Order: sequence, then C-alpha cells, then structure tokens
Amino acid sequence: QVQLVESGGGSVQAGGSLRLSCASSGYTYSMYCLGWFRQAPGKERERVAHLYTGGSSYYADSVRGRFTISQDNAKKTLYLQMDNLKPEDTAMYYCAARRRTGTCATGSSIDFWGQGTQVTVAS
Repeated sequence: QVQLVESGGGSVQAGGSLRLSCASSGYTYSMYCLGWFRQAPGKERERVAHLYTGGSSYYADSVRGRFTISQDNAKKTLYLQMDNLKPEDTAMYYCAARRRTGTCATGSSIDFWGQGTQVTVAS
C-alpha cells in the first residue's frame, strides 16, 4: 500500500523559509512523477512543483525562483525548499504521485496523495 507522509509545515513571517518533506513507502517501482500541490481556503487545488522520472522538473510561475523541489532516492523522500515565502503561499500542501506516464498537471491525474501539511505565512 503506497503511503505518502508530509512534514515540515508551519508558520513563518513573510520572507522566511520552510522545507517540506514527503516520505514515501509501500512500493518498489519508480513513480512517473512526484510533486506538490497546494490548496488555500476557498480556492482550487493548484500544482506547485513536480519531478519527473527522467529528471526534468516543473514549477508553477508563482513559485519559480523561490521554491526548489528535490528528492533523496535512497531515503525515498521528496523535498520542497520554500524561500522568500509570501502570504499568498499560505495553503495546505499535499504530496502527490502518479505511477504511469501521462499528465501530472491536475488533481484527477494523481494516483496517490499525502494527508497534507499546513503552511501559513504572516505578512
């Protein structure tokens, strides 16, 4: 059974940093893509960043240059380093994975989800 467990959320002042972690377990194959979505109250879930099995990455325009996605294959852990945080980054952040090739752009394309970790950025 695939499990994705996030950690590292919290409350910070604008301009601060946080590093989210997503520990994965329950599978031996490689996921086609691993990444992060976020959802703020009253808003739709949006894609933040993804890593693809071939090594390429995706960042939303709103976070490019401030967030960095990476993974430690040995630990099967995905990271999201978030720097220069802004109040508009406040949201629940979800780790997400898709097993097979295809789009990773939408929530409906994701096979596995974590439970989420809250990030709150105060102005």
